[in-house]
Amino acid sequence: MNSAAPSPTPVEALIALLDLEPIEQNIFRGLSPQDRSQRVFGGQVLGQALVAATRTVEARICHSLHAYFLIPGDPKVPILYEVDRSRDGKSFSSRRVVAIQHGRPIFHMSVSFQVEEEGLEHQIDPPPVPRPETLESEDELRRRTIDRVPEPFRDHFLRPRPIELRPVDPSEWTHPEKRPPYQSIWMRATAPLPDDRALQQCVLAYASDMTLLDTALLPHNIDWFSGRVQMASIDHAMWFHRPFRADEWLLYTQDAPSASGARGFNRGMIYSADGRLVASVAQEGLMRLREG
Repeated sequence: MNSAAPSPTPVEALIALLDLEPIEQNIFRGLSPQDRSQRVFGGQVLGQALVAATRTVEARICHSLHAYFLIPGDPKVPILYEVDRSRDGKSFSSRRVVAIQHGRPIFHMSVSFQVEEEGLEHQIDPPPVPRPETLESEDELRRRTIDRVPEPFRDHFLRPRPIELRPVDPSEWTHPEKRPPYQSIWMRATAPLPDDRALQQCVLAYASDMTLLDTALLPHNIDWFSGRVQMASIDHAMWFHRPFRADEWLLYTQDAPSASGARGFNRGMIYSADGRLVASVAQEGLMRLREG
């Protein structure tokens, strides 16, 4: 009797997640991991939508995307991605992607691509922070504090992840202290990725949604497990400035300039380990207090 095939690693599962099935010209189908029971992770939809747009463009690189999350995705059914080839110019191409479930849009995104060009160069340098090799991984932090996590969340809390995070100044997951709305996190894929620049961008889009909205919670002494706040991404914008590898250390510096109107506004800058600014991110998210 043949032994069962080994389970894919988290990175292999992520690559498979981003490998959309072509259904028709400009239409692709994506699946969700089976371990998600409530709603689809926003970073997954960002990454899959960028894959769909990229597969309709040749010899051009994504430089920006602007997305809106309309309603929560259902992880139990596939997501269809319809790509509108809005424009192909001499230097730029524009695409619009709509994600559909149960016959209605759950998400839409505008994406712009450009041929590679040389031009003026400058950047804001990264803040001085400890190197990732000197920091505990988020996995180590989670295992060290698992006894403080409510029992229903523990399996999900400890599940293997495709992105390794190393917070520079970690906060407590339960009963956190109030602190200013700033955080820096080193991150990278937990295994090597294919040498494909477009895939590197899609993986970074996936990872960029993992911690950004949390930044707006830092001044408010509220944790995810308390049930005191309803949180969800509303929109997400991203700009790719320079080449990078998502399987090498990247520093994600984040701040939340404002929370108001039951929304939190967050920004992020992503640097390579040698200090190059490779991407910028902005996001607004729902932060609705629950009564009782």
